[in-house]
Amino acid sequence: MPELLLELFSEEIPARMQVRAAEDLAGLVGKALAPLCISQIEPFSGARRIALVAQVDAGIPEMRTVMKGPRISAPESALQGFLRKYNASRDDLRQEGDMWALEVPVPARPAAALIAERIPTVLRRFPWPKSMRWGGTSSFTWVRPLKRILCLLDGVVVPFNLAERTDDGHRLASSNLTEGHRMMAPGAVAVASATDWRRKLAERFVVLDAGERRALIDQGLNEAAARERNLAILPDAGLLDEVTGLVEWPVALLGRIDDEFMDLPAEVMQVSMRVNQRYFATRDAFGGAAPFFAFVANIQAADEGETIIAGNERVLRARFADARHFWDLDRKRTLESRVDDLKNVAFHAELGSQGERVLRIENLAALATRLAHTQVVTPNVAVLARRAARLCKADLTTGMVGEFPELQGIMGAYYAAHDGEDAQVVTAIREHYSPKGPNDTVPTAPVAIFVALADKLDLLAQFFAIGERPTGAGDPYALRRAALGIIRIIRENKLRLSLKGILAVALERRDEFIAEILDFLIERLRIQLRAEGARHDVLAAIGTDDDLARLLARTEAVAALLQTEDGANLLAAYKRAANILRIEEKKDGAIAGAPNPAQFVLPEEQALAAALSTLDRVPALLAQEQFSAAMTEMAALRVPLDRFFDKVTVNAPEPALRANRLRLLARVRSTIDQVADFSRIEG
Repeated sequence: MPELLLELFSEEIPARMQVRAAEDLAGLVGKALAPLCISQIEPFSGARRIALVAQVDAGIPEMRTVMKGPRISAPESALQGFLRKYNASRDDLRQEGDMWALEVPVPARPAAALIAERIPTVLRRFPWPKSMRWGGTSSFTWVRPLKRILCLLDGVVVPFNLAERTDDGHRLASSNLTEGHRMMAPGAVAVASATDWRRKLAERFVVLDAGERRALIDQGLNEAAARERNLAILPDAGLLDEVTGLVEWPVALLGRIDDEFMDLPAEVMQVSMRVNQRYFATRDAFGGAAPFFAFVANIQAADEGETIIAGNERVLRARFADARHFWDLDRKRTLESRVDDLKNVAFHAELGSQGERVLRIENLAALATRLAHTQVVTPNVAVLARRAARLCKADLTTGMVGEFPELQGIMGAYYAAHDGEDAQVVTAIREHYSPKGPNDTVPTAPVAIFVALADKLDLLAQFFAIGERPTGAGDPYALRRAALGIIRIIRENKLRLSLKGILAVALERRDEFIAEILDFLIERLRIQLRAEGARHDVLAAIGTDDDLARLLARTEAVAALLQTEDGANLLAAYKRAANILRIEEKKDGAIAGAPNPAQFVLPEEQALAAALSTLDRVPALLAQEQFSAAMTEMAALRVPLDRFFDKVTVNAPEPALRANRLRLLARVRSTIDQVADFSRIEG
């Protein structure tokens, strides 16, 4: 099959857009050239180009297609117009339903013709998140000015341009030219194939494949750090991805941080380097901040990078001087003195200020300590939780957090420690935003647990109350993340807590939202269980419980029962009973009343009724949270229920007998439903 090579060469593309753009190019070209059976599409992305290599058919063979014409009842003039359009006669027509149809030939087309026709349309409608116009009179837009279009089919240029009617498309036309590294190998070079393209770009200091570039950067950074006293690079996958999109010929270098800045918090140095300069922080053998930074140059310098390193050290010195200014200035005031300033910091137009939010978090944190069933909650924990909640947002008024919002909570902890606050308060301030993502750890210290929960529960309560719920289109206030944070804190700390009581206070007794928020939390929990491969369907069958730890314990007990042979057979028998009852209730209405023992004819009926009578302890066991014991009791129902279905005809011809047996099955259903709605369990 012929090889298609398409490269769009431009000025520097923002790193965050490159990979998605290459995927979009592959998808759109694949769709546009579908008639050519395009296959083996390989996308490429980099700082100045997106491209693809693919295999296509040599062309589209001649074929015939059926064109729908006017209705049989249409005027003669409409029919004649249809025939003239396809240079056909009335004899060529055939009738399909109430329409005329005409089989017309579709001439063969070479691949180059279809490519030349369709690629300009793809480029003119390319879905960049942001695009720009530049110079000239063309309305054609690209993420940055597009310079060249390379398009080859088996080494031959596919001729097309981007002109459209009176729009000159910046006079951009396809060619066989590409360009190498901007500084190390400037100028155009002709290529004859994808292999030649790869080779010539490599010779001109361009690493084409993004994955290869990323691996080279990662390896180079770690080797550079290891050469200097066995340092290590602080892992930062996001920054590594970004830098991969900034360079074409990566060269890892190591610079030194002046000793005068090494007393800055490690997080301040890391964020300042990352955000402002795209530098990587280093750590020493003990995991502490090391006086070095790593970065990636886009050029192989003749002096081994000494000039580049010196320049970057000078820039970083200025950045750290700014950070030092904020660090020293912020510590002149205590966090306590900043709390009143939060009245002037907006939280949300409909929800007031951060000062009002802090008051709510204080109350919720203290309430959570009272409602939690755990021995770690002492009167001192409640006092410290209220104190930490009062101070947890105060760092939003500091210069450091104003410069680096990523440091909120972290800087509050440093400033609280400087003010002499209790160590538990310091920890709670640092961790109250946690967990921020699936890989983030959860708070484990009692004070931190309750402040983090209060922060997230207030977020859910307030936004649900004003109708700002997550949708399929988006979650602008990160409510799903808050819900998952609540779930993880409770699960991983095995925390017993009544959420309903806290939500009632958070919502100021607007109880209509409590059930909705609990359902939202339980749905998030169900999704989490599914991701873990656990029995999320069992959770759905059990229903709502505002104590998530109790809900999970009950779920695990039912899931354990279903793993046994007795449980699996009990589920099958329950579904059989439920199906029979559903059919009969649809015909005759709800089945009411208890079965009459005097009407039992077969021993299997009597045995099933006797087994049901022994399960009277199940509700009490469930109330006492002895879930495993309750499941053991339920498992005893399996054998008599199996024998009942094996020997007893439920829909007996005698009406009274049939009704009594249906009442017996209804009791089976209601008994099992005390544990869970087995009809919602898969299997």
